[in-house]
Amino acid sequence: MKNRPTFVAGLERLGWERALVYKTLALTGLRKGELASLTVGQLELDEAVPYVVLAAADAKAGRGAEIALRADLADDIRSNLADRLATLQQQALARSESIPSSLPVDQPLFRIPADMIRVLDRDLDTAGIPKQDDRGRTVDIHAMRHTFATHMNKNGVAPRTVQHAMRHSTIDLTMSTYTDPRLLDIAGALDKLPALPIRRAKPGAAPGAIGTSSPPSLVPVLVPTSVQATDKLSSNVVGSREQGHVTSCSEAIASDADALSNDRKSRDVHRSHSKRVTRIELATFSLGS
Repeated sequence: MKNRPTFVAGLERLGWERALVYKTLALTGLRKGELASLTVGQLELDEAVPYVVLAAADAKAGRGAEIALRADLADDIRSNLADRLATLQQQALARSESIPSSLPVDQPLFRIPADMIRVLDRDLDTAGIPKQDDRGRTVDIHAMRHTFATHMNKNGVAPRTVQHAMRHSTIDLTMSTYTDPRLLDIAGALDKLPALPIRRAKPGAAPGAIGTSSPPSLVPVLVPTSVQATDKLSSNVVGSREQGHVTSCSEAIASDADALSNDRKSRDVHRSHSKRVTRIELATFSLGS
């Protein structure tokens, strides 16, 4: 190989282009046939957001599309085209032909061999990547389209945006078929839930005791922490529902406290009041987002 530098250089260029093919598939979601249909003239690399135009006749759904390119992918494509142009110019010079200033617009963007699947299998074997995963799923060209969708979902891209990037007609196809749930960041999603601090009552205080400065554990995070706060939100409801029998939680509690110091008959009255209190419907509270 050392005595054949031109041959080695050709192999290196071929390996570089093949790696770029895999990168383009994984970062655009293009299908194999769609990528093979692209020509140099369909590239728009000088725009603020570089893209390539996919013709309607070459798209699976029969609809044309502008496929956005990441900045680093666009740079890699520029470098590949520059290398190909330099090679073309050297060949023209060696044949004493007119030296081209650019690549032909109808030249394929990538040279996709007909046996691309077998080529990928050889590359997987060389790289030590199993052809099948632990769930029996096969790594093939179309699997890179699944990779494209899964990585976007994993990194928090809005589902509707992922659907548009995949050019799917339904969101269910994007989220169910083309997203691997095992690769999603469930732990990161849990970190986005609101904090629910548990505050402990002071030593010696009865759990849930009325009037104590330390409310019972957990409950204060989800519901009002004082009778007064409950009164303000529920007194109107209580007044209308009980028609004057119990006008507020504070009044009901005060009545119960008085009843505790009386005789058995008074305690019966206390139980009657307690039944009324249980019918009070407190205002519903929700956690902040």
